[in-house]
Amino acid sequence: MIYPSNFEQKIGFNTIRHEIEKRCISPLGLTHCQHMQFSTHFPTVSLWLNQTNEFLTIINSGAEFPLNFVFDMRATLKSATTPGTFLSVESMFNLQRSLNTISDVLKFFSSKGDESPLYPNLHKLVSEMQAFPAIADEISTILDKNGNLKDNASPLLADLRRTITQVTASINGILRRIIAQGKTDGLLDSDAQPSIRDGRLVLPVAPAHKRKIKGIVHDESASGKTVFIEPDEIVEANNRIRETEAEIAREIIRILTAVTDNIRPYIDDLLGTYDILGQIDFIRAKALFAHETGSQMPHLHNKPLIEWYHATHPTLFLSLREQGKEVVPLSLQLDSKQRILLISGPNAGGKSVCLKTVGIIQYMMQCGMLPMLYNNSHMGMFKSIFIDIGDQQSIEDDLSTYSSHLQNMKLFLNRGAGETLILIDEFGGGTEPQIGGAIAQAILQQLNHKKVYGVITTHYQNLKHFADETEGIVNGAMLYDRQHMRPLFQLSVGYPGSSFAIEIARKIGLPSDVIEQASSIVGSDYINMDKYLLDIVRDRKYWENKRHEIHIKEKKLDAIVEQYNSKLATIATTQKEIIKEARNEARSILDNSNAQIERTIREIREMQAEKEKTKEVRKHLDEFKQRLENDNGKTRDVEKLKLKPRRNNPNKPASKTTSTPDRPLEAGDNVVLKGTTTVGTIISVDEKYATVAFGMLKTRVETSKLERTIKKAEKKTTLSMSKEANNEIRARQLNFKPDIDIRGMRADEATQAITYFIDDAIQFNAKRVRILHGTGTGILKTVIRQYLDTVNGVKSYRDEHVQFGGAGITIVDLE
Repeated sequence: MIYPSNFEQKIGFNTIRHEIEKRCISPLGLTHCQHMQFSTHFPTVSLWLNQTNEFLTIINSGAEFPLNFVFDMRATLKSATTPGTFLSVESMFNLQRSLNTISDVLKFFSSKGDESPLYPNLHKLVSEMQAFPAIADEISTILDKNGNLKDNASPLLADLRRTITQVTASINGILRRIIAQGKTDGLLDSDAQPSIRDGRLVLPVAPAHKRKIKGIVHDESASGKTVFIEPDEIVEANNRIRETEAEIAREIIRILTAVTDNIRPYIDDLLGTYDILGQIDFIRAKALFAHETGSQMPHLHNKPLIEWYHATHPTLFLSLREQGKEVVPLSLQLDSKQRILLISGPNAGGKSVCLKTVGIIQYMMQCGMLPMLYNNSHMGMFKSIFIDIGDQQSIEDDLSTYSSHLQNMKLFLNRGAGETLILIDEFGGGTEPQIGGAIAQAILQQLNHKKVYGVITTHYQNLKHFADETEGIVNGAMLYDRQHMRPLFQLSVGYPGSSFAIEIARKIGLPSDVIEQASSIVGSDYINMDKYLLDIVRDRKYWENKRHEIHIKEKKLDAIVEQYNSKLATIATTQKEIIKEARNEARSILDNSNAQIERTIREIREMQAEKEKTKEVRKHLDEFKQRLENDNGKTRDVEKLKLKPRRNNPNKPASKTTSTPDRPLEAGDNVVLKGTTTVGTIISVDEKYATVAFGMLKTRVETSKLERTIKKAEKKTTLSMSKEANNEIRARQLNFKPDIDIRGMRADEATQAITYFIDDAIQFNAKRVRILHGTGTGILKTVIRQYLDTVNGVKSYRDEHVQFGGAGITIVDLE
């Protein structure tokens, strides 16, 4: 249910509907736009929104959608349902172009093979359309590309038009001869040309010469100075043309009737297809509006829910855009625990705009239009939306402003439920403030009891207090720049706003004695409360700025961490590749070395140890060794390889040193972990495990994961550095005091100082510390205790005894 009947005018939706109408390209889409209405059926609303969002995707992709010729043929087709009637040539041409457009739309959404459609919801919609290619082909046989009836539409039509052409050529020849003779005789003017009267060719003749030219007078000019005569020589020919034209008209009607008879059985299907074509036009118009306003698809929920980010009133957006201004967006959240938002603040501060924004965003969504908010927003469904805004007094119904307001409240109370959204502006206004505020509070209590959702604006202090004390209702404030005395149009949820009446009166220039007298009338309590509200606004703004700065720093830190992790991953990959490449290279060097040694041994054996030849072979081997050292610097100990026994020499016994197994790992051996290059020294070995020292770090490792190395462990300077660190820690421990004074510091400075202080206290095993922050406004105390709540080592905290400082000092007990 939508209340009142002029709901769309009150929230500005009528302007939005007009904008959609302007973007429709045919009466078909315009009809659907005019019938657009609020729906409470979740599947229907979800379908509407998904269709519009898919078309928005098409627009954003830059694809050209084939919606070129869309004509409203509904009335024309309905008139052709009666046998004997026929469609005109123009209607036939419009029908043909529309069918071609429908065919192009079907091709656009068609999927290839078993592929799933790119736009499933639009694909499902257009799948119900039919292209009727037979009708389009039949029309193309009688009409040319410009929509004219072809001469060969039938053999008889071709003969008749050929006859017209021949007779017309004959008449033109006769007229040229008559005109030439008339000009020679002075009967016709030198610029005389044939004209047509009643469908017959005639000559313009001066009245003085009309008896000198034989023929039939058909007309004369308005001035009477020209008479139009049809010469006797062409009368018969003109009659022939008239008769032929009548035959042509009868033949055209026959042709159109025959084609219409073939179309008539499909008229119902054509009407259904044209209705879907109108829906496509309407969806396209909604998508174009969403594209121009930056509207997006939110997350949908089949329950009452408002979680909106950067919501904007589209009508206000369009209006301010023309003026080169920007709209301040709105963000708010209403759920089952926080259902009613009570907004207070200065006049002209944006309360009513906020109210209308909530109404139009929700109404747009449930009408199937993409709302103006961020796509991470969550939107729920409401069965009813009630609004009470503006002056509804009625002379005819004998209603004052307040009476009409109470009637609306009566309806809200009777019809309101858990799925109702109410929007009330200036709640309780229009009557004596004290009783008006009391009635408003009672109504608000009943509405909250019915668990309705809503946004309400007010200036009444009792409603602010009631909202602060009542579960389900939350205060909100429209922010105001006190320094420059101007509204910020920003909604802040969680605390009430000030009306800034005294400040605005002072800015306008009311006499100071009037302002002072007004202040004394309301009393110091009211003034002080207003000041407290201002302080809350100021502090809230300060902390919001701080939170924003922290958020920016966190984003930068996350980016640095991500970059660091990416570099670490790259380094790890590169390291593995380098190790793999080095191993392959070492294996290649070893293979080449073994081959060279085997070749050398074979040559020595074949030459039977001739000294000169042996020296030459050894020289080649030394050159090979030197080349390896120069090229890579990674060669193995080739000299050891040369000592390999000649396994195939039967004349000498095998050496006892062949294939001696590696000795077990012992204390003092230099080792590396397999796959790494860091060298450590074994301290002790027991069964399968060894204790290894890598610099100052000692660890217990399985011996199977260790490899002996000839490299020596590098000496580290960690010990000296550790000594320096220990000396610094001892000095800090000697100078540590269990008291700290943070008076005069800003909140962020105090938080940093307390962070270091508590860290030192925990490190040095202090059991109790004292923090001197003073009383003041209580901001430092609140900030410090909020921080202490996050520290694991803090056991408890409390105020100091009143004799030693009371609430100005916090005692912290540490675990």
